Amino acid sequence: DRSEGGLGIGLALVKSLVELHRGTVTVHSAGIGKGSEFTVRLPVATNGQVQHGSPAKQSTATATNYLRVLVVDDNVDAAKMCSMLLRTWGHEALMAHNGPDALGRATGFHPHVILCDIGLPKMDGYEVARHIRQNPHLEGVILVAVTGYGQDTDKQRSKEAGFDLHMVKPVESADLKELLAGIHPPKT
Repeated sequence: DRSEGGLGIGLALVKSLVELHRGTVTVHSAGIGKGSEFTVRLPVATNGQVQHGSPAKQSTATATNYLRVLVVDDNVDAAKMCSMLLRTWGHEALMAHNGPDALGRATGFHPHVILCDIGLPKMDGYEVARHIRQNPHLEGVILVAVTGYGQDTDKQRSKEAGFDLHMVKPVESADLKELLAGIHPPKT
């Protein structure tokens, strides 16, 4: 599905992570075939005080609850970036990169939320969702399709497979943070 490259979520996550640290990221290219230069600028802290720059745009959503989140994406870099972002918000994150691995990890990890790509190897995200919904040990998990497939038919198909929500890549970090802030797992 991605023979021409990724879906752009990596750069969106880099931007979000840099902004969380009150920094900026810029890109410059001299044109096609000339490469690209990415510049990340972060403020320097001395004695606990930030010495440079103005505060980056901050999300109004806050993650006030602890969640176990399973990130399922065959793009390893995207999964790592998303997991790192989740951890900066205080959640526990585990990754899987194909359908069968996702099912195995979900059973042992007991996530509150599963962020699952649709275009997975070995077993697509729709099939993963159907298996999760049939597993009594995963009852109550919030299942979110995080995918490049954004047509109305794709959204309907994800709903029919058992997904609770459908988010189209690249997902804005503020939207993901707001979504997670609204999820309150049962007290154990």
